[in-house]
Amino acid sequence: MGGLSVYWDGSDGIGRVVALLLLGMSVLTWVTLLWKVWLLRRVRHDVRLGQAAFWEAPELAAARERLNALDREAVLAPLVDAALVAPPAGTLQGQADPAAQLTRRLRDALHTVLARLMAGQVLLASIGAVAPFVGLFGTVWGIYHALLEIAASGTVTIEKISGPVGESLVMTAAGLAVAIPAVLAYNVFGKWLGALEADLEGFAHDVRELVGPLAGPRG
Repeated sequence: MGGLSVYWDGSDGIGRVVALLLLGMSVLTWVTLLWKVWLLRRVRHDVRLGQAAFWEAPELAAARERLNALDREAVLAPLVDAALVAPPAGTLQGQADPAAQLTRRLRDALHTVLARLMAGQVLLASIGAVAPFVGLFGTVWGIYHALLEIAASGTVTIEKISGPVGESLVMTAAGLAVAIPAVLAYNVFGKWLGALEADLEGFAHDVRELVGPLAGPRG
């Protein structure tokens, strides 16, 4: 913190904007990280219990009711609802083969659920990619600003150069400190999301096999 405060005191407006930008990125990273840990742990727990409760139910209506209590983030219930809803009459989707209608509805519901679970991934990837370059720009600008002040003083010594340059290098370290948690979180969440996607795709497939015969042949 001491190096950052020294950089802040000795920097100009652009340098301070860079420092504030890195601070904002860091706050966004940690807020997103904590939120997604909380969200994905809940979803993983609910998917495991919800699927077991669903298939242990005596009938489809009772299975759907069980999901109301267990599926807190609504990732399983939309798939069941999509399988049970009837297409509106007088539309192209209503004229399609019932099996094709069911597949399309389940696919659309699955994509909607996965898009909601993947929220924040683009932000983490962007911060992980951009933050080191923002920090590097802060370092370059800080060195440039320091050299201008040294040149204006009329005397150049190693001591006058090493101090400002060392202080400016703090911004490179700050950029890495912002980027590393974002990249690690993106990779970990990507692994969790991949496992969840496989579970949800399997559940959607099983629901299709269950509901498919009930749809009946195209009339």
